[in-house]
Amino acid sequence: MQTINIQKKMKKNSIIACAVAIMLSGCGFTGGTATNNGADLGSVLGGIIGAVTQGDAAANILYDVIGATKLSKEDVIGTWSYRGPGVAFTSENLLAKAGGEVAAAKARQELEKPYQSIGIKASNTYFTFKQDNTFEGKVDGQPISGTYDYNPETSVVKLQTLLVSTTGYLTRNAKGISLLFESKKLLQALQIASAMSGNATLSTIGDLSKNYDGIRMGFDLKK
Repeated sequence: MQTINIQKKMKKNSIIACAVAIMLSGCGFTGGTATNNGADLGSVLGGIIGAVTQGDAAANILYDVIGATKLSKEDVIGTWSYRGPGVAFTSENLLAKAGGEVAAAKARQELEKPYQSIGIKASNTYFTFKQDNTFEGKVDGQPISGTYDYNPETSVVKLQTLLVSTTGYLTRNAKGISLLFESKKLLQALQIASAMSGNATLSTIGDLSKNYDGIRMGFDLKK
């Protein structure tokens, strides 16, 4: 038991070190202050370390760039159930900005309220991707089905149903995969699923995209 605890602690420390290294390399820190936006080094790093040591964020920092770890088509095949809000950045440069991982963790947290408001949970939201390029599933209990085309090199997935088509991303996360969209497309999908286009809490999704440059949002999924 003591050996297992030591290993967990070492892994956690390694992730924290990785987080700090990413931020330092991307933000131009010198001496006791940061050259980017005049932020104080201690407060910025304190925020980063605080965020990456909370819950799943410690593991997510290694996966918060779309396509950072590639998913093959075989990896995608199967039934994936909703685990929580999903968030990732479109490039390493955007994640590496001061507070990038803090922003991702905060965005996940802020997505929980609109998701809960329309009843999204593991029991009523899932996606099944099949070998023959068809998919089916439910979002908030509303059935969806159609075909999909996934490009492992770009992480782009195109979903085609009888009535609509949309483009998103499939990317790996710490405990499974994430299905992510540009905020406007995600908002439209959730409005349809909830049958409440005027739901005020859904406007949070649009607001998030304004606050965080280069962010994509959707669903963290697990088998």
